[in-house]
Amino acid sequence: MQRWKVNLAVLWFGNFMVMAGMTMITPFLTLYLQQDLGVEGEHAIGVWGGLIFAANFVTSFFFQPFWGKMSDRYGRKMMLLRSGFGMAFVIVLMGFATAPWQLLLLRMVNGIISGFVPAAVALISSAAPRERTGFAMGTLQSGATAGTILGPLIGGLMADSFGFRPIFYITGSLLFLASVLSWIMVKETFDKEAAARKPQASMLSGLRDLARIPQLPALYSVTFLIQFAMLSPMALIPLFVQDLHGTTVDLAFWAGLVGSVTGFSNMFSAPLLGRLSDRVGSTRVLIFSLLGSGLMFIPQAFVTNVPQLLVCRFLLGCFVGGLIPSVNALIRRYTPDGQESRAFGFNSSSLALGNMIGPVVGGALSGVIGIEGLFIVSAFFMLVNSVWAYRLLVKPRGSKSTI
Repeated sequence: MQRWKVNLAVLWFGNFMVMAGMTMITPFLTLYLQQDLGVEGEHAIGVWGGLIFAANFVTSFFFQPFWGKMSDRYGRKMMLLRSGFGMAFVIVLMGFATAPWQLLLLRMVNGIISGFVPAAVALISSAAPRERTGFAMGTLQSGATAGTILGPLIGGLMADSFGFRPIFYITGSLLFLASVLSWIMVKETFDKEAAARKPQASMLSGLRDLARIPQLPALYSVTFLIQFAMLSPMALIPLFVQDLHGTTVDLAFWAGLVGSVTGFSNMFSAPLLGRLSDRVGSTRVLIFSLLGSGLMFIPQAFVTNVPQLLVCRFLLGCFVGGLIPSVNALIRRYTPDGQESRAFGFNSSSLALGNMIGPVVGGALSGVIGIEGLFIVSAFFMLVNSVWAYRLLVKPRGSKSTI
């Protein structure tokens, strides 16, 4: 097997474990706070739960560009190992927390040392042949998506079987295993001496340098708007399912199915759309996916039962699978050699910012326009995003097409 394919297979598993580890806590966080950490009262549990869930994304937003800079200086594999082993240790420590502030602090530390996924993206994008970049990015993304989908399911099953604290020990151990596999099996061609001879710009000056390439700020904005539009209605979907279902029988099953069906179709469509982008161009696939995602949000505002919502969410995932992989492939295309990791670090910050702001704004708007209105708002952002991407990436400043 070609070396870049071996790297891709190992890092697919690593991405899966990282994202699964990040999301396993979701189903039982409030119960863990209540039963093991002694938090009492719905309001206090809700406040602590929100802070603990968001803490990882907040610190990640600020530190990803720094790790991207370090990756360009010392190599992507080193950043993979730093992040993987570091998060494994911190996640195990979460199982020993005895107070909510300790869990909050550990989640913040986890966000600070995170960076496995952008380092994996940078490593694969630099190692894969340019004509296979779309397939590689799509496949790598499917690993992260699979972890995001199955993480809550695995976490819920393990909570029922082993209790809450052992989940952190098991998750940390599996992440440690993924890091060991990356250490042994992932090979990177990186000239540290040549990297050391290059002048090292500060993060701010590095951002200014990248911002001079007009396509990169556009792609960062696209990443932010994708996450914003996708996550704005996410927290309210269980309540929407409850309204559509009309009964408490099997409610948890249907809410879970609606929440995961988009991820399942995303997981399978990402490699297929990646292959397509290798043939027709990443820009075409990105715009097609933005248009399709925007159109698939609209009927969700008008469904009258859960099966209709399931179909719409499944079709939405088919288009979503082409978004982030296409953005990553385009970032690699426009980024100068030697600055890939820094560019992906800034993109990871854009993604984290969308993850933070989307649910907050969605929750604030829901009281005014309802979740049906949020679906329309998300559709609007996706469709406008497609027009913006066309103007900035296909025919920038009236030049010839760069598809």
